[in-house]
Amino acid sequence: MPALLLGAVAYDPKVVTIWEGFRAWLREAGLDLDFVLYSNYERQVDDLLDGRLGLAWNSPLAWVRARRAAAARGMQVSAVAMRDTDRDLTSAVVVRRDSAFQRPVDLRGHVVGTGAIDSPQATLLPLSVLRAAGLNLGEGVEVRRFDIGVGLHGDHIGGERQAAAALRDGDVDAACMTDANLLLFGREGTLAGNSVRVISQTAVYDHCNMTAGPAAEPAELQRFVELLLAMSYADPQVRPLLDLEGLTRWLPGRTDRYVALEAAVDEAAFYDEKGEVIAAGYRP
Repeated sequence: MPALLLGAVAYDPKVVTIWEGFRAWLREAGLDLDFVLYSNYERQVDDLLDGRLGLAWNSPLAWVRARRAAAARGMQVSAVAMRDTDRDLTSAVVVRRDSAFQRPVDLRGHVVGTGAIDSPQATLLPLSVLRAAGLNLGEGVEVRRFDIGVGLHGDHIGGERQAAAALRDGDVDAACMTDANLLLFGREGTLAGNSVRVISQTAVYDHCNMTAGPAAEPAELQRFVELLLAMSYADPQVRPLLDLEGLTRWLPGRTDRYVALEAAVDEAAFYDEKGEVIAAGYRP
């Protein structure tokens, strides 16, 4: 058995290439690591807390579930690392430039498109912003979800892209998306340049983190984190892997930027205080 077993969700075929490459690099550095791929984050979190994994490469929503479920069992999990690109993100509520909408409250009586039900960045967080603006979602405002890749916690951006396309085509009046994907959709042509504008944004939040569970052996975990943080973008062996994973360097984990997501999870009744799924219709 390897000293450390890591779980990662296979949101894209490139995940195999990424973790095979990282495993080879870490083993060359003397750390015995292996990985297991999952089809959804819920099962990955279960295995982390049950001790079948030492580490989980978790979405922010999976972190919330892992933290709550661990606390309910009298255990602890810790966020030990994250990508530089996981820090201080924002999401936007976007409307067509030629529309009359100026503020979130103007969307009362209209349709908002979102990503998948379990997307923190394209559903849970931006809808929380709309609630804070006084909108009654589901009654005063129709929410039209695009449930692509359910179980992947928004890592598959197909739903987010479909929401953007629906905005373009006039099928929804506003759409929720990350700032980064707003730029991406403009470059790829999903949203024509200068055709939309932002009427509201979330506060900054963090995205994925490497979550250590109770089964991680402390010395091996410390060595893993040291090696991860030492990865250099100048290293020709790891640079292609870092590019695939969307980062230039690993940073220490932090958890203070998940506060807004914790609140959004409660507002949407997605998980209960013990991390159990209570969202109606959610089946990863």
